[in-house]
Order: sequence, then structure tokens, then C-alpha cells
Amino acid sequence: MIDRIAYKQLLEWKKSTNRKPLLIRGARQVGKTTLVREFAKEFSHYIELNLERDADRMLFEMDDVNKILNTAYLLKGKSVDNRPTLFFIDEIQESPKAIHKLRYFYEDRPDIYIIAAGSLLEFALKKVSSFPVGRVSYLYLSPLNFDEYLLALKHQQAIDALNTVPLPDYAHQTLLNLFHEYAVIGGMPEVVSSYLKHKNISQLSSIYKQLWQAYKDDAEKYSKNDTERRIIRHTIDTAPYELDRITFEGFGKSNYRSREVGEVIRSLDLSGIIRLIYPSTCLEPPIIADLKKRPRLQFLDVGLLNNILLIQGELLSVSDMNNFHKGKIIQQLVTQQLVSIEETSRYSPHFWVREEKDSNSEVDLIYQYGKYLIPIEIKSGKQGKLRSLHQFIERSQHPYAIRMHAGGFSIEKVKTPSGKSYFLMNLPYFLATKLPKYLEYFVTNY
Repeated sequence: MIDRIAYKQLLEWKKSTNRKPLLIRGARQVGKTTLVREFAKEFSHYIELNLERDADRMLFEMDDVNKILNTAYLLKGKSVDNRPTLFFIDEIQESPKAIHKLRYFYEDRPDIYIIAAGSLLEFALKKVSSFPVGRVSYLYLSPLNFDEYLLALKHQQAIDALNTVPLPDYAHQTLLNLFHEYAVIGGMPEVVSSYLKHKNISQLSSIYKQLWQAYKDDAEKYSKNDTERRIIRHTIDTAPYELDRITFEGFGKSNYRSREVGEVIRSLDLSGIIRLIYPSTCLEPPIIADLKKRPRLQFLDVGLLNNILLIQGELLSVSDMNNFHKGKIIQQLVTQQLVSIEETSRYSPHFWVREEKDSNSEVDLIYQYGKYLIPIEIKSGKQGKLRSLHQFIERSQHPYAIRMHAGGFSIEKVKTPSGKSYFLMNLPYFLATKLPKYLEYFVTNY
């Protein structure tokens, strides 16, 4: 069992006096079922239903939740008593009726601890006539982030250093090396478990391929016809090779139309396999995506992406990922870390653009911190090269900006080419999961 940060959220949920059924969301194979089974050890009784099984799914044809519970106890050979019971409904996307009935568990049986989980839930929710809004809590689970990777390694000194703000100088190189190791293999639980057991990266290739094929098969389940199935295959096969912002029309050197590709990629976005990251022109909150501008792609996990691109061996010898593969891998990594720390909602990353006739600018990411929209560039080199970031700062009403790089932590006062002063926080890219804490330190002290 790999320790997951989300376990603490489950413990808090259990203690809550206003506990609601908990719906765990996330792509397939990110560890939802394993997490719940480990959490089940906190309870006297545990009942697990998998709605991919006909017998389990048929329980939710009953109207009364008490009948469902009593029949489940009987079906699973469990005795009924007053001790705490965790009732886990896995693969709940297979039964819209089960999703609908979560509200009745909340209203009629608050004594039972209900957790449901499923992949491709966004597709199933379209078929639910009356979703239990306000009667369900959410937990979003991602592949392991860097913090969880260190937990899996049981490297307590590295964990302590990562959690120290600001970062001690002596810890920089060790954490950088560990982050590069994490960058090569990624955060899929099955992959990390295998690596910890064998310490052999070459043995991981078959696991990556099986995972990627499973995602392809899942996506094709929701295709409407043979044409859409072909577009899905083509899109999944070619998407990893897109290095920059994409165009739907003719995607992946195809003859497919914009509308066809757009529908498929939006479906893949819902599944969590490939995310659409849209730009924004905003300089202050709220962030509003400009859906008319070209997006870029974000993948579920960097290890899967590396394996598809056949670059894991090359990545092993890289000392600064800012300059590797045109910056795509480190951009993927930083964004993946930011997605992972949002556990109660589906976080949507954005980047910033300014597109005018004679001047175009693009900042890698923008991140909302309170009343500020913070520009983040992911690159090496001197601050004088941050042209797009300077464009943002010159139009912004605050003086804060971030550069994520392979170098050390520092904060410096600098000027844009037009002479506007601002504070630039140079942040090692392995601290991406700690961005909220560092922004608090940054804004409070400068």
C-alpha cells in the first residue's frame, strides 16, 4: 500500500458531524479502489459492491435503501449490528440509478458511511435524471504527486525538507535528483509499486502499455459510431506528439474536421486521459477561459507520456528539464502537480496570452492566489529573458511573479524593460505542490 495524502481527507470525512456520501472521482487506475480498501481498516464492518458485476448492480433496482443495505449484507455474508459500517460502491458509473440513490442514503441512513467511486463518471452523470446536488461530497484523486512519491520511498528527510518554507539550501540537489527520478516514471500507482519492488525502469514498459491500451478501450466505449471510434484512436495515438498549442482542424495530420476532433478531445477531457488547457487574457480574478483561442494538451501522467514518446532513457541523463523536449515535459510535470493538490474540485489550469497584430505574448501558467492572478513562467535563464512575463506585469495591478526552474530558491526585485519594478520568486520546479505555501510566504513578506 502506497500512502496517499487523500487518506487524511477520508479521516476528516469520517469524523464529520454532517457527513454526506462521498463520491471519489478520477481517471481509471489512479488508486481509488485501493485507497478505499485501505481506509476500510478504520471500520468494524466493510461491504464492497462492484457495479460491473450484474448481481451487485441489480441491488439498485430496488427503491428502498434499507432493502438495498439488508440485501447487500446477505449477499456478502455480513452480520447486521450497530458497529460502524463502511459501504463502498465501486464502478458506480455503471448504474445511473445507484448515483441517484446516493441522496436517499444521505437522507434515510446517515448512520452508514457511504463511499462511491468510478471512472468516466462525467459520462454517466449525463444519464442521471436527478443528481443528488448538495447531498454528496467529492474527492478528486490524481496519480501520485511528488510528495506522495517521497512517501512511497519512505524518505523522511526529503519529506521534511520539502515541507520547510523556505527550502534549506542543502536539500536542493537531493530533491532535484529525486524529482527527476519521479519525472521519468510518473505517478501511476501500479508503476510506482513495481519500481519500488524491482528498481528497474525497463520492466515498467509493459505496465505503461497495458494502462494506455485500457484507456483507449474505455474511450471507445463511448463512441457513437465507427467514424467516431476511428477519430478517437487517431487522436489518442497522435496527441502525445503535439508540442505546442493545437488546432482541431486536421489534428495529427489528418483530414478530420474541427467539429469531429473537438467532440472527441472534449470527451477525452471528461475521462481525464487528456485535458484541454485553455488560455485566458485575464489579468485579475476570476480566470475566464477564452474558448475561441487555441488550447494546449495536458496528459494524465508524465510517465505514460514519456513511455509513449520513448524518451525515458534520454530523460535519465538530463540535468535541467526546462531545456528538454522543448520544455513540454517540465510544463506537463508542474501542471500535473498543481492539478493533484486540488482534492475537492476538478482543477482547471490556464495559461495567459496576449495576441495582437504586432506582438504576441504567452505565459506558461496563471494561478489565482486570493485577489491576485500570479503569472508563472517555467524556464531557465536570466530574468531579462522573461519577455511574456514582463508583458503581463506591465499590465497587472500587483508586483508578484514566479519563475520555476532547476535552480535554487530566491526572491529578487527586478524591473521590466519599461521600468516597472516587481518581485520575482525563483522557485525550484520540484516545489510545485507547495506553491500555495510559497505564495503565502511571498505575498506576506514582500
